[in-house]
Amino acid sequence: MTWFLFSILTAISVTAQDILSKKSLQKTNEYVVAWATRFFALLLLVPLLFIFEIPKLGELFWPALVINGSLNLLATICYFKAIKYSPLSLAAPMLTFTPLFLLLTSPVIVGEFPGWLGLFGVLFIVAGSYVLNRPGHEQRWWLPFKNLLREKGVRYMLLVALIWSITSVFDKVGVVNSSEFFWPVAVFVFIVIFITPLMLLKAHQHLSHINLHLNKLLPLGLIWGAMLVFQMIAVKLTLVAYVISIKRISAIFSVLGGALFFKEKGLKARLAGAILMVVGVVCIVFD
Repeated sequence: MTWFLFSILTAISVTAQDILSKKSLQKTNEYVVAWATRFFALLLLVPLLFIFEIPKLGELFWPALVINGSLNLLATICYFKAIKYSPLSLAAPMLTFTPLFLLLTSPVIVGEFPGWLGLFGVLFIVAGSYVLNRPGHEQRWWLPFKNLLREKGVRYMLLVALIWSITSVFDKVGVVNSSEFFWPVAVFVFIVIFITPLMLLKAHQHLSHINLHLNKLLPLGLIWGAMLVFQMIAVKLTLVAYVISIKRISAIFSVLGGALFFKEKGLKARLAGAILMVVGVVCIVFD
């Protein structure tokens, strides 16, 4: 059951990075936080290149890296904007939409179509998002969907979920043309190279915050790196579907974290919605 331990550690790491990201964004600019997490994560990830053999790169490695890295650069910025602008208990569960979007992108990109279990998963995720955004005892059925689109941070996180449903396809290409350890390091290096000038342009007046809030930004980056290591080890030991389904339990942990650390309200409805969404993810990944 070693794979289960590392999968749970992955989920816990995701929740920890959500909470620390929210705390960091209360103090500084989202571009600074986005840069710091990717840069400091490399302090943990780059040494892996000296532990594991650097693989021979396939011909599709570089095209996959450019496409994946560019999309993940956009997703990184949107992720931190989402955490900044919306309650954690609303924004974080939106990542469970990634498997749902995969049901839309997979047929287009790789010609894969969902079965009945996957379709039931879609219903669970939609129902969960409805419950998550239901405002008290309001009877107008369309309001939860309206509230979903009204939240600026939720819109950003839905975009992240959509982007990750696309990059997951290129992740597979990247791993096949390198290795499961080399690929994420390469993607993070790509992001750091291109997010650095963007951060200097968008947040040059906040550069002093890197040293000022190093006690938050450094652990946050290391947690991002640790999450990737935990996930890579878990994937080596078992099926990807098992790892991802357990990883998405972080949606429940993040709802609890939002209530505990940021006093966010509506815990009962948001927790119920997150649980429904996680059930939907499990249905999709095991379809």
